[in-house]
Amino acid sequence: MTFLEVFDLDTEAPVIVLGAASIDFVGRTLKDVQEGTSNPAEILTSMGGTARNVAENLARLGQEVTLLSVVGDDNVGTQLLQHTEEAGVNVDHVIRTGQHPTSSYVAIVDSTGNLQMGLDDMRAIEALNAEYILEQEALFENASLLFIDANPDSQCLATAIEMAKKHGLPICADPTSRSLATKLQSHLKDIYLLTPNTNEAAIFCNDMQGNNESERGLNAARHLISHGVDLAIVTLAEFGLSYATSETDGHIPAAKIEIVDPTGAGDALSATVIFALLNEVPADEAVRLGLSAASLTLRHRGAVLADLSLELLYDELV
Repeated sequence: MTFLEVFDLDTEAPVIVLGAASIDFVGRTLKDVQEGTSNPAEILTSMGGTARNVAENLARLGQEVTLLSVVGDDNVGTQLLQHTEEAGVNVDHVIRTGQHPTSSYVAIVDSTGNLQMGLDDMRAIEALNAEYILEQEALFENASLLFIDANPDSQCLATAIEMAKKHGLPICADPTSRSLATKLQSHLKDIYLLTPNTNEAAIFCNDMQGNNESERGLNAARHLISHGVDLAIVTLAEFGLSYATSETDGHIPAAKIEIVDPTGAGDALSATVIFALLNEVPADEAVRLGLSAASLTLRHRGAVLADLSLELLYDELV
């Protein structure tokens, strides 16, 4: 059964994307990391935040999208909103707060492109609360889908999920990080699409059994399906991804590529799978397109590929 056979949706209606918008600083060392001292590096600044990245990817693919997020009342926040709006995202409902600066994320990446450590300042996200969600009900009445990242507080997420259920919207979610993933634990039965990496999947699956990464990922995806998720995609870094539905499952290896910037790859995957499902692409093909988007993003500086298109994704299809 296809996605649109399960949900009676107006696929031209906007996708609501709820969660973080931030400025990203990615430092890639030029040599092996030396602890306790300064390391020569290339440092890139780009627009980021899981929800914001997903929203921009959807917009660049041609999907109407509304972002529910927060930025600081500062120059960085203004730039972030301007860039996101120019990409085609409706930012009219994004909060400007004077209590905290615009959220920021610092990634330390080694010379091979692998993330060594991430640091984030997401205090501004406190402005996203249940009351704010209740004020946006008109948006939910005229939407096609809700995507959430796990940055907002638990009450905010629960309110958004209940609002989406009230209006018959499918819910897609990214656990965002190991520490935030627990917020989604009690909502698995309500989530259509969940896209954890292996660290995040371990929060939902206490014992990820298997003889190798692909097998462990596949078992984790199956576990999520058994707990109510409809489509579970577990990303496995250089090992590709494993996925499952109630009808099928599988593992797709990653293409061998040189990683330029690891930020945003998972967000590109989530957005592409959502876009594909809304356009009646079968789940297994949607997952392959998502992996293509992740691969393209990994080879590009910045969290979002500016020329992302369905044609480009099919050319890259693995």
